Amino acid sequence: MASYSLDEIRAAAEARYGSTDIVLGASTVRLLNPLRLPKQKRDDLTDLQDKLSAEDADQEALMSEAIRLVADSGEAADKLLSAVGGDLAVLAEIFDRYGKGTQVGEASASAA
Repeated sequence: MASYSLDEIRAAAEARYGSTDIVLGASTVRLLNPLRLPKQKRDDLTDLQDKLSAEDADQEALMSEAIRLVADSGEAADKLLSAVGGDLAVLAEIFDRYGKGTQVGEASASAA
């Protein structure tokens, strides 16, 4: 019979469903995988993703709100958004990289 410690399982989960990390000078902002978020935040993120596809969507506002949902802290989200300065192209690139890093997690989350 296989036996694993909870620490081993946590390490495997972190390796598979880890964060997308963005370095800002001396600090790092962690954008958490959707599977690592509480259910309400996962639901809110799904709602935001649906709103982003609307023709009249305010892309900057919705992406900024999504960063606030997935960042490891409000302070980290504020730092990242301040550094981005409302540049929609940079926000889109952040989400592209975040999406690539969480594809497996999002598929699993939507099936739940």
